[in-house]
Amino acid sequence: MNLFFSALGILLTLLIVGIALYLFTARRYGADSVANSYDEWTEDGILEFYWGEHIHLGHYGLPPSRKDFLTAKSDFVHEMVRWGGLDKLPPGTTVLDVGCGIGGSSRILAQDYSFAVTGITISPQQVERAQQLTSAEQNVQFLVDDAMALSFPDASFDVVWSIEAGPHMPDKGVFATELMRVLKPGGVLVVADWNQRDDRQKPLNFWERPVMQQLLDQWSHPAFSSIEGFSELLAATGLVEGEVVTADWTVQTLPSWLDSIWQGLARPQGLIRFGLSGLIKSLREVPTLLLMRLAFGTGLCRFGMFRANAAKSLPPLTKTVSAQSAPVI
Repeated sequence: MNLFFSALGILLTLLIVGIALYLFTARRYGADSVANSYDEWTEDGILEFYWGEHIHLGHYGLPPSRKDFLTAKSDFVHEMVRWGGLDKLPPGTTVLDVGCGIGGSSRILAQDYSFAVTGITISPQQVERAQQLTSAEQNVQFLVDDAMALSFPDASFDVVWSIEAGPHMPDKGVFATELMRVLKPGGVLVVADWNQRDDRQKPLNFWERPVMQQLLDQWSHPAFSSIEGFSELLAATGLVEGEVVTADWTVQTLPSWLDSIWQGLARPQGLIRFGLSGLIKSLREVPTLLLMRLAFGTGLCRFGMFRANAAKSLPPLTKTVSAQSAPVI
């Protein structure tokens, strides 16, 4: 009996220490936290090993079906192309991939659709790795740039594309304006993002608030928009022709969270490649992945899709819409 209580005491101590370390080592949003986090993830190679060249969720169909984790990710890109109507655009269409990661989507857009793609990320290490993975024959370039203050002139691209970059943006109104500003008149914006439930309609309850705080703190997110809130911000830029079209792809993408954890068991060679330190780093992300699954599975979070056309007659000067002057969530 004493042995049992001793073992139980050790397990409880380890659990408490683990929780403390998880909370203490959170990657809370700060001035350089996004770039530093992605630099670190890219340098150690663990995220790329398990998640492949697409650092975003996969598309499993509706209703969802069993699918290889990496295949689901590339399928997501093709589904997003079709949903956005980009498959009807001609070769040579210019595309800005905002938050391009290590270039998985950019390469598909260039190789499979013959687009001329510029991928941007705040992480120098991601740009370097994206360049390493991209052949000289592909019409793709990668640059370090800030999505909150894009270096491109107004009306530079036929298409602006972004997957899961919005949660890192501290001012969603400025982000919306920058996305629309660099679109040519009549150009197409297609965005996929993690979103919070619209808490103007249903406020977060006692357990949702701490869960949401961890989802923000652990992966360097200042805030999530709601689908309704971000579509309003896009419309408020004054640069959109007609209505902003939205869709909810939560069901189609939901299996990604548990599949991402399963990769650690399905690919044990990662333990040999990255050793004990890699195992510890990987295990450290499991609680956040489980919290993400909880949030998206219960409606606290939703996977939002956004499509908008740039006005055919753009104003001579664009106005920056602040998150303080329009709804964010």
